[in-house]
Amino acid sequence: MNGKTTDFNDRMLSLGLARVSEAAAHASALLIGRGDEKAADQAAVNAMRDQLNMLDIKGTVVIGEGERDEAPMLYIGEEVGSGQGPEVDIALDPLEGTTLTAKDMPNALTVIAMAPRGTLLHAPDVYMDKLAIGPGYATDVVSLDMAPAERVRALAAARGCKESDITVCILERERHEAMITEVRETGAAIRLITDGDVAGVIHCAEAELTGIDMYMGSGGAPEGVLAASALKCMGGQMWGRLLFRNDDEKGRAEKAGITDLDRIYARDDLVTADVIFAATGVTNGSIVAGVKREPGYLTTETILMRSKTGSVRRMIYRNPVK
Repeated sequence: MNGKTTDFNDRMLSLGLARVSEAAAHASALLIGRGDEKAADQAAVNAMRDQLNMLDIKGTVVIGEGERDEAPMLYIGEEVGSGQGPEVDIALDPLEGTTLTAKDMPNALTVIAMAPRGTLLHAPDVYMDKLAIGPGYATDVVSLDMAPAERVRALAAARGCKESDITVCILERERHEAMITEVRETGAAIRLITDGDVAGVIHCAEAELTGIDMYMGSGGAPEGVLAASALKCMGGQMWGRLLFRNDDEKGRAEKAGITDLDRIYARDDLVTADVIFAATGVTNGSIVAGVKREPGYLTTETILMRSKTGSVRRMIYRNPVK
């Protein structure tokens, strides 16, 4: 094919990507509050896969639902798209917040990112220590090597405010108890979230709307790549370091081509080229509204972003349903 055919045309591909996340949200919406996490996730996976295969791309899933033997669809390494068009990496979470969906709790999203082939970190399914702040700060104001309290003090100094004016988003997990205590001792506020740390990181980029200045804590490494994709579009800084609990997890990293197991990845190490990102609300949240059901229609809100231009588009899609 000629170069024009295979270029990564992010402008044209972005609307197709929005349709992918919208389809997944529509499919999982029927299972909101039904208590069945697996069914909600599978519905989103099926819809996302069907839509991806309509796009004129040679896509490879690099962040997906798991290894091939663990996931029947959208597994890591799966090829998607029509096979015609640019070669792209795809990172996705068909339903970020399966528990949130099953319990009808806020901030469940369908999430997908796309970038040229070889530019998204092939993060293994292990934990990642994460730290993120929004735009407008000098480089490396905070770092993963700092203690949690030190990060709060450094960010407050950079903002020119009191430590008590800082709000930190942290995933509510037993492993974070010491971190939570240390942050609170500075006087900073903490917004605890039960699930959905992609949304947690995105909150930092819209501090004026969300009130969140910084995200910290450990969560899934695949979600770290998705969060970095969003932050690359919106502005802000992020760092991640893979965490390993056993040799099996280290083996997963080596299988993914990662040799430096202690490396700290900055945002642009996680996503090394221009990226497009789409997220559609499933349940109501602070980023986008959830799926609204009314007789004969489903209405969704999608946030669609391009790092090349820094554009952030919000789209309302009212779709007739039978």
